Amino acid sequence: MSHTLGIRQAQKQKTRQALLDAALGLLEHQSLSSLGLREVTRAVGVAPAAFYRHFKDTADLGVALVEEALGSLHETIRAAIVTTGGSEERIDRAVSLIAAHVRAHPAHVRFIARERHGGVAPVRAATGVQLEQFGEEVATALGADPESRGWSAEDLRMLAGVYVDHMVMTASAILEAGAACDGEAAAVRAEEAVIATARRQLRLVTLGRRHWLD
Repeated sequence: MSHTLGIRQAQKQKTRQALLDAALGLLEHQSLSSLGLREVTRAVGVAPAAFYRHFKDTADLGVALVEEALGSLHETIRAAIVTTGGSEERIDRAVSLIAAHVRAHPAHVRFIARERHGGVAPVRAATGVQLEQFGEEVATALGADPESRGWSAEDLRMLAGVYVDHMVMTASAILEAGAACDGEAAAVRAEEAVIATARRQLRLVTLGRRHWLD
């Protein structure tokens, strides 16, 4: 009996993931508010009724996509913030991690960039919760850094928000840079330009951080 239940559970999870993957693919060229559940189930090859065994509606599916997309970003953000070494090394490492994440998960980055301020309220709220959680994690990491000695909790949260917003903005800009170009060489040059700007912006933040308590 337990073996049978295990097989059913595995099949259910497989179908759920297939629905998420199909939706993510369809959302490459449209917003979540225009996505129909029949489009998604047709892409997977299941009956529309099967959708409701996994999600209440497309908004619920969108929330699951937020958790999937941003869940994979937690480790990237944590690694970017706690990188050891001098400021230049830390900046280069942080931007490189973001660029690598975009290359590995372009569809997820595109979804968050489009739906973060989109028309589906539960998805906007879920994105906000995830980014706020990122901010808390980053603030905690910054608080343990000797450079933050004397900083208030409020200021640490403010700085953490700057870093998180910058990471999301940079990821979106890298994705857009490549998509707007004809040819691989042009896309690489455009991406490199975005990365160079992101590094300069982080240098500016670093300088401001050093003198904030002045």
